[in-house]
Amino acid sequence: MRGYSAWRLFRNGLTHREWPAAWRAHELRPSYDVVIIGGGVHGLATAYYLAVNHGIRNVAVLDKSYIGSGGSGRNTAIIRSNYLTPEGVAFYDRSLRLYQQLSATLNFNVMFSQRGHMTLAHNDTSLRTMTWRAEVNKLQDIDSKVIGPDGVKRRVPYLDVSDGARYPILGALYHPPGGIIRHDAVVWGYARGADAAGVHIHQETEVTGIETAGGKVTGVRTNRGTIATGTVVNSTAGWASTVSDMAGVAMPVQTFPLQAAVTEPVRPFLGTVIVSGSLHVYVSQTDRGELVFGASVDPFASYSTRGSLEFIEGLAGHVLELMPSLAKMRLLRQWAGLCDMTPDYSPIMGFTPVEGFLVDVGWGTYGFKAGPVSGEAIAECIATSRTPQIIGSFGLERFAKGDLVGEKGAAAVGH
Repeated sequence: MRGYSAWRLFRNGLTHREWPAAWRAHELRPSYDVVIIGGGVHGLATAYYLAVNHGIRNVAVLDKSYIGSGGSGRNTAIIRSNYLTPEGVAFYDRSLRLYQQLSATLNFNVMFSQRGHMTLAHNDTSLRTMTWRAEVNKLQDIDSKVIGPDGVKRRVPYLDVSDGARYPILGALYHPPGGIIRHDAVVWGYARGADAAGVHIHQETEVTGIETAGGKVTGVRTNRGTIATGTVVNSTAGWASTVSDMAGVAMPVQTFPLQAAVTEPVRPFLGTVIVSGSLHVYVSQTDRGELVFGASVDPFASYSTRGSLEFIEGLAGHVLELMPSLAKMRLLRQWAGLCDMTPDYSPIMGFTPVEGFLVDVGWGTYGFKAGPVSGEAIAECIATSRTPQIIGSFGLERFAKGDLVGEKGAAAVGH
């Protein structure tokens, strides 16, 4: 930068003295056109697209903590669209395409690294499932194919594809567009863009109740006062049923912890996201060199976000089954996020029986990768009072009708 000395850059990095805030703090208005509960990627994306795509700017985003403190800051930041159902494939592919352009759209580097996503098959049943998914993907024009052990070894030389492995690798579903992204950068980028468009972002603002009258939303009670509004969006993760209960709308979800861990940084060597459904493990390497590991959700419902020794022992064993050479690497930390699981492993989106109360919940382990398309679709719902086709299959009413969208086959820790 011309005229910007190294000393000034260093000083500002420590003090932020000359750096403007990415988003502003505001007094709580007595009323907003739209109130969004949840300051993660879903809530912020909804606010951004409401303002930018539809000109609805009198919007408040409320978070009981800081933005991105929930699921958006506790995931493993994997992006993909190789799902099992046609509805899911189309939906997540739209989100992936939005992610591809997001840095340019927001004028903010979200550090999307499209390095490929590989789901391993260790037995004939898994290989048939991978072939099924690949064919569904191809019919939707998604770049996805089944590759053999040689193709796996060529892309990830450190994997054990020998015949003597305890879990032999018979092949894999390879999805080149998949990759990883900087999750906090996505949150910051949407917050910055929403704020610039006139949205009010309120951190440390806990919702304590939702007011209704005559079957319609009339307001939201918070620890900072009551807001009058005719439209409320529940964009929470982990607390989806709690918030919906405030409006008198029951959600068919159960909340489970999903644990993850990260190692010390090492020289980059893993250029692809690796997933094993049979071993319940997935691994990727960040741009800084850390290996990020995860598994399936814990087997019991809970609101705990603490890691457990049982998890880390099982995870380490499964990782070493795939890549024995990692035995000497050290784990730095572990954590957990909260996942709202629905009966069919698909989200609940759109209108509810209470007029003016919309939901964008039930994401299970898929939530972060769906942030952009969810925000775009819910914003369209609000602006047009119609359900966009892309989320038409995800309505709450499907459970009463029996029209489930079964994504469990694509949920085998392929986060």
